[in-house]
Amino acid sequence: MPTTLNTDHFWMPFTANRQFKSKPRLLVAASGMHYTTDDGRQILDGTAGLWCTNAGHCHPKIVEAIQQQAAKMDFAPVFQMGHPLAFEAASALAAIAPEGLNRVFFCNDGSESVDTALKIALAYHRVRGDGLRTRLIGRERGYHGVGFGGIAVGGIAGNRKHFGPTLAGVDHLRHPLDIARNAFSHGLPEHGAEIADEFEQRLLALHDPATVAALIVEPVQGSTGVILPPKGYLQKLRAVCDKYGILLIFDEVITGFGRLGAPFAADYFGVMPDMICCAKGLTNASVPMGAVIVRQDIHDAFMSAAGENAIEFFHGYTYTGHPLAAAAAIATMAVYKSENLFDRAAATAPYFEQAAHSLKGLPFVKDVRNLGLVCGIELEPVAGKPGARAFDAFLKCFWEKGVLIRTTGDIIALSPPLIIEPGQIDQLFTAIGDVLKEQHAASSTVA
Repeated sequence: MPTTLNTDHFWMPFTANRQFKSKPRLLVAASGMHYTTDDGRQILDGTAGLWCTNAGHCHPKIVEAIQQQAAKMDFAPVFQMGHPLAFEAASALAAIAPEGLNRVFFCNDGSESVDTALKIALAYHRVRGDGLRTRLIGRERGYHGVGFGGIAVGGIAGNRKHFGPTLAGVDHLRHPLDIARNAFSHGLPEHGAEIADEFEQRLLALHDPATVAALIVEPVQGSTGVILPPKGYLQKLRAVCDKYGILLIFDEVITGFGRLGAPFAADYFGVMPDMICCAKGLTNASVPMGAVIVRQDIHDAFMSAAGENAIEFFHGYTYTGHPLAAAAAIATMAVYKSENLFDRAAATAPYFEQAAHSLKGLPFVKDVRNLGLVCGIELEPVAGKPGARAFDAFLKCFWEKGVLIRTTGDIIALSPPLIIEPGQIDQLFTAIGDVLKEQHAASSTVA
């Protein structure tokens, strides 16, 4: 670390600030599959940054597009004005979206995309004359960003316990993780689709479906430890929403742009939502950008309800469709296509799965869950110290093994860039396995 670096003033997000600043982990450069640390070490990125650099770091075509746009026009308003790149970026995104989802509302990140989608859902029912639909349904252990809408429909207690009441009229489905029946499933779990029945049998029976505006779920719950939908589960949710006129929103901030080997999880599962929230891989994380991709008839309902020359939807952000972000999105979509990265991810997934499940039987490994190029490794916790075992593995992987992993509680989550090679997959899982063996040896010595 540079001796002149002052770490005092930056209040870091989702970080144990005191622990970090006692021994900072600093990244100063990146390329392809690797970060470079401030002390010159190469770190294999097992997390695509933060689930987001799907095409690898500093892709030259994306970098070039941003540089050229920065020199041409830094900013343009899109309130009653516009610039061509915002429209081109929307068209590029619509071109890879599921059929029928072809209207794009840009924002700045995944949190804003969720809050935007929730507002669209509430307003859509109102402009149709169905204003009783004010209730929103999320899911336990769901992560939908950190806006007040997102933490309300989200189901992670730590993300909201300090902030008091959020949105009224929100309820949650039970999550489908069932390690007792589904441990070490290869791909989608066999058991648990019936949990989706609770949406109709419990929540709608309690609240009255005529009051429910939307259900929002992550097709794969990522940030809470890679919880996979059992076979048939998402199809059941779609059927209930269709039955009662409830909008289904997929939060694909993580699963979008090839993570499962398809453009979106909606494509992978063959389940079409009414809206898709996306961000992260939209620009390969090179410039912040999020979006809500909306079914055309939802968009058209707003156009029909408003008077001539009237603003149809009172919502937006200063940086919506920012020129640099739009340029990055256009270039990113082109890279995904020209390099066949979604197909490449699908082809790599079986090797990734095999490597992930090679950890079965190692010390402390309670479950391995995988789909596409995403994996969750659930560990037995240290008695009385929840999260300590996984965090220790994170530190050892970074400092000693040259590998970056992500942890949530005692779960290791992996989501490498789609360009990962088999040898790098081996390096990633070998490092994790070695650390677990070392932890076991150390605990045996202490005992």
